Amino acid sequence: MGIRSVERAMNVLHELNLQPINTIAQLHARTRLPKPTLVRILKTLEEAGYVENDTRQGGYQVTALVTSLSSGFHKGPMVVEAGRAWAIALTRKHKWPVAIALPDHDRMVVRFSTVPDSPVSPFHSTVNRRLGMLTRALGLAYVAFLDREAFDLTMNILRNSKDPEDARSHHPAEIERLMAQIRDAGYATRSSLVEPRNSNTIAVPIIGQADSVLATVGLTYFKSAFASDQQAIDRFAPVLKSAASAISEDLERLSSKLAMDEPG
Repeated sequence: MGIRSVERAMNVLHELNLQPINTIAQLHARTRLPKPTLVRILKTLEEAGYVENDTRQGGYQVTALVTSLSSGFHKGPMVVEAGRAWAIALTRKHKWPVAIALPDHDRMVVRFSTVPDSPVSPFHSTVNRRLGMLTRALGLAYVAFLDREAFDLTMNILRNSKDPEDARSHHPAEIERLMAQIRDAGYATRSSLVEPRNSNTIAVPIIGQADSVLATVGLTYFKSAFASDQQAIDRFAPVLKSAASAISEDLERLSSKLAMDEPG
C-alpha cells in the first residue's frame, strides 16, 4: 500500500517539471489537490531544495537539484538557472528588461524574464512567449550560431510553416547573408517588419561545450530613449556578450558540480 503523502508530492513535482513556471492555481487545476495541501507540499519541496518560488515570475519552478532524481533535467533549465542572476543584474544596472530564451521546435520560448524588475519595460509579461526564429532577435541569435546540420534542419521545418514570420526561410540567399552578418557582429536585432515597432531587442547566443548554441539572452528597449538603434547597440551589445560568456562559464561549473554529485 502506497504512502499517499509521498504520491501527492511526486505528482506535484512531476507537474512542476512540465512547465517552466507554475502557480498554485495552475497546479490545483492540474492535480485537483486542495490548495492548502499544495502549499504544504511546495514548502516541503522548497525546503529540500528541489523547488523555488520565483516571485519575479510569479510562480514555482524546479531547481537543478532534480537531476539527482532522474536524467530528465537537461541543459535548458540549467541555462536559466545559470543565467538568472546575470539577467537580474543587467536590469538593475541598465533598467531595461532582459530575457533568456530556449529553442522549442520551430520557435524560441522565453523561459526567464526580468520584466517584473524593470521600471521601463515595453511589455507586461513575456515568460512562455513563443518567438519567431527568423524575425525576432532571440531567435536570430540562436539560428545564426547553429552548426550546418542543425541549421539546415531548422530551415526545412520553417519552410513548411504558414506563419508570415517564417517567410524568410523561402529566400536562402537572403538568409545566408543575414546569418553571416549576425555571426560577424556577434548579436542580432529584431526585424523592423514585425511589431512592436516602438521598441527593439538586442540578443546574443549563450554557447555551451563544443561551441554549441544552447540559448539566447536579450535586452529590450524603447527606441525613443536613444538617438538611434546603433547607439543602443553600441551600449548594450558588449554587456550582453560579456553576460553570455559569464553564463556559459557558470553553466559549465554547475554541470561539473552536478556530475560530481551524481552517484557512481
